[in-house]
Amino acid sequence: MVRSAKTKRSSNSSRQIRDPEATQQQILDAAEEEFSKHGLSGARIEAIATRAGVTTAMIHYYFENKEGLYKTVLQRPATECHDVLHELNLENLPPEEALKTLIRAAIAYEAAHPRRGMLWFQEANQNQGKYFKLGNWQETFAYIIKVLERGIAEETFRQLDPFVTCIQIIGICTFYFNAHENIKHITPDVDRLSPEMIEKYTQAAVNLILAGVRA
Repeated sequence: MVRSAKTKRSSNSSRQIRDPEATQQQILDAAEEEFSKHGLSGARIEAIATRAGVTTAMIHYYFENKEGLYKTVLQRPATECHDVLHELNLENLPPEEALKTLIRAAIAYEAAHPRRGMLWFQEANQNQGKYFKLGNWQETFAYIIKVLERGIAEETFRQLDPFVTCIQIIGICTFYFNAHENIKHITPDVDRLSPEMIEKYTQAAVNLILAGVRA
């Protein structure tokens, strides 16, 4: 029996009411794509609603307005990165092993979320980090910095500026994915996002960073 469009809409609404967490995730995923393309100023709530399969009223119900949704979209990666790094138990690993583990986790995270590089670009370009700074990124940076400081103290790593080195490590882990849409034209016959190529890049990144920090 074919259900009417009205019945289908009613069923969809019921599912959204029954599972608000899943609905919010749908909205956030759709919003992340829209904001990564257009930034806060160019993004449209209507486009996000259409992509998420919800009404604009539902977006306003959960996130109040476009700015509230944008803040939540930017906060999500900060929270996720913190949780991922916390689960690695880096403090229980020797500094070099901790750094290897951290690099692998960072690259795997970037590979799983390829749109986020453009999200940060749009935020920097349009808002000069006004909303980025609301995320608790200090904790994420602190994980890397603590590993470096511990390695320096144990003389496993050479004397270096932990914050500057942290920025350089993040750059190595993220640029490969952030610039992929440009880089892919340099080697069009190679799928740089295939699991094999990502693993090759990951191992090269580990080798390069460790060679740069070892005492």
